[in-house]
Amino acid sequence: MKVIKRNGSTEQFDQTKIFNSILGAFEDIAPEGEYIKDEIITDLTEKVVSQMDKRKNYTVEQIQDLTELTLMKEGKLDQAKAYIEYRQTHKLARNHYKEMMDIVKEKIEASNVQNQNANVDEHSFGGRLGEMSSVILKQFALDNLVSKTTKNNHINNEVYIHDLDHYALGDHNCLSIPFDKLLANGFKTRQTDVRPASSVNTAMQLVAVIFQLQSLQQFGGVSATHLDWTMVPYVRKSFYKHYKDGLKYLDSNKLEAFEHANINREETSIDDDIYRAISYKAQDYAMDMTRREIHQAVEALYHNLNTLQSRSGNQLPFTSINYGTCTLPEGRMIIKELLNVSIEGLGKYHRTSIFPCGIFQCMKGINRKVGDPNYDLFRLALKSTSLRLYPNYANVDWSGNAGYDRNDPKTYFSTMGCRTANGFDINAEPGVNPLTKDGRGNICPTTIILPTLAMEAKTMCRLPNETDVDAFMFLLQVKINQAKDSLIDRFNYICNQSPKAASFMYENGTMEWYHPEEGIRSALKHGTLAIGQLGLAEALQILIGKDHTTKEGMELAKRIEQVFKDKCADFKKQYKLNFGVYYTPAENLCHTAMKKFKQKYGEIPNVSDKDFFTNSMHVPVYHKCNAFEKIDIESQLTGYSSAGCITYVELDSGTVNNIDGLEKLVNYAMDKDIPYFAINSDNNICNNCGYQETDLYDVCPKCGSKDIEQLKRVTGYLSTDWHNFNLGKQAEVQNRVKHTGVKLS
Repeated sequence: MKVIKRNGSTEQFDQTKIFNSILGAFEDIAPEGEYIKDEIITDLTEKVVSQMDKRKNYTVEQIQDLTELTLMKEGKLDQAKAYIEYRQTHKLARNHYKEMMDIVKEKIEASNVQNQNANVDEHSFGGRLGEMSSVILKQFALDNLVSKTTKNNHINNEVYIHDLDHYALGDHNCLSIPFDKLLANGFKTRQTDVRPASSVNTAMQLVAVIFQLQSLQQFGGVSATHLDWTMVPYVRKSFYKHYKDGLKYLDSNKLEAFEHANINREETSIDDDIYRAISYKAQDYAMDMTRREIHQAVEALYHNLNTLQSRSGNQLPFTSINYGTCTLPEGRMIIKELLNVSIEGLGKYHRTSIFPCGIFQCMKGINRKVGDPNYDLFRLALKSTSLRLYPNYANVDWSGNAGYDRNDPKTYFSTMGCRTANGFDINAEPGVNPLTKDGRGNICPTTIILPTLAMEAKTMCRLPNETDVDAFMFLLQVKINQAKDSLIDRFNYICNQSPKAASFMYENGTMEWYHPEEGIRSALKHGTLAIGQLGLAEALQILIGKDHTTKEGMELAKRIEQVFKDKCADFKKQYKLNFGVYYTPAENLCHTAMKKFKQKYGEIPNVSDKDFFTNSMHVPVYHKCNAFEKIDIESQLTGYSSAGCITYVELDSGTVNNIDGLEKLVNYAMDKDIPYFAINSDNNICNNCGYQETDLYDVCPKCGSKDIEQLKRVTGYLSTDWHNFNLGKQAEVQNRVKHTGVKLS
């Protein structure tokens, strides 16, 4: 007699398996320590076997049915109940396992690509492996690491745990890298050590290398907070070398004077009078050669950051570079070439660079107005934006960064390309400005799904005269508290990891202030625990039938945001951790949260009659208004966020090429205290001939090709083609209206 297993295979019948299953049922209900006689179990086993025809084959289910009936016939009702529960539990486990394996199969075969991240190729070997691993790691985290409340909140679409697969690994989100230190001191890798940079070309190469290495220690973005200032000593080193060569070639009789001049090649400015006094010929030569070297170095940086595919799915590191405030001649040269290379584009067809995300730091008295020392570079930045969408614009004078040191670029407002920002560090080391950005990042984020809470509020038990809004505000505070608890749990889990898991980061201090004797918490405590939000506009529609583009909607929106701000401020003081309000990018969540919402509540007009939720507190993409009106609305809410936000406007191709109009728009956003501002517009290229003019849409007017790549912004970054977005983001793109209607000039 053979047994037919659930997968269809057969094996020889073994009655000891029946014996063990009956014994398990007895043990489940027996008092602790009670001995169960083998004879009783053996007798029951024999009675099961006696009912079986040895000439037939039996399925596992048939044998279990016989066992169950035998226990009941013999009066062992409690044991039969335990046996039934055992069967049900294992059935659920098998079903759960099968569901998971079905999803794993999907991911391995790339048969149901979701494009959760627009810059990950889920068809590639690496992408398939990453997606498959993610399925298993997410389930492991839910089943073994998070609290019951956190798990239920995540499953019920109330409080979302970001990058749940990385929760299981225990790595952190993103980091602003202290390039000043790493380039000056060199750094170690597992295989070797790297000497300090001796030229601007080497320094730029090492920036790309460090970006790549650090991105492997975490799951989010990496940034340089003031690359123009960082590169100053390396421009000087290169200039010194070229000047010396110039003397050899053009003015060799001045070599002796140069050798005795005792010039410090890192600290002496390239326009110092001493260089011209020795030889104006050598100085002119060195200036020209240094400009060329910087341009080539920046070209190499851009090409490296668009080709160094170091993550699963051949994903490029999410890199951002902040610049624009250095008024030294060396820094100005760096800014100029960063922008020139951005304008030129990459490769044979001069494509728009996807990475790094360029961020121009606007600063009063430095680059905002005619007469400012870097105003010409601001104008060049606007030209780059008109052609390439980058750079975005960071507001150094943002009120949320009040107290920064004008003499310390590390304290200037900077951001990751997506929007993440480092706020005031409650755990700042002695002598360190709490607004220092370098060496800090977002440790872990979570996001509250506001529309779900709004729907739940409508059915809550409440006191007489309590409104839906009252119930929502109460529930919001409960969920923010629970989000805080989940972040603390995750933070502690990350702190329990070994520094060997991120040896590059801790050996080289890319995450600053790591003290080995205190453990990695000593570094992690300077980062941010971000409480994000999704779907403010839809939640307002549920609660009062209007969103925050109306006066009544804005009043309620401010009440909601004040709760977030006050709660995070209280948590920061109470737990001595940098809790912050985060206006979540929600690239994938905008779609997955909506799918869950629809399954539970169906289609609700102005709420779930589309495939995406509106990101954080943004004006809905389909709301018709001009660019200035959009800024006016969102600027009323950006001040509530300390962990990162972005405002963008959608312009048509004709408007975006109006540099004077762009200047007016960017300055308007800065004056309205917007911390981070970006432009979106059509940016298409024909993959057949490279045509990129503003009249390019579905068919190339030059060669007739329909192979058109349509680049769009997603969450703050760019992606190669918006058709690579997930279904929700694709729907969002199709719903986007142009924010035009007034003259920009």
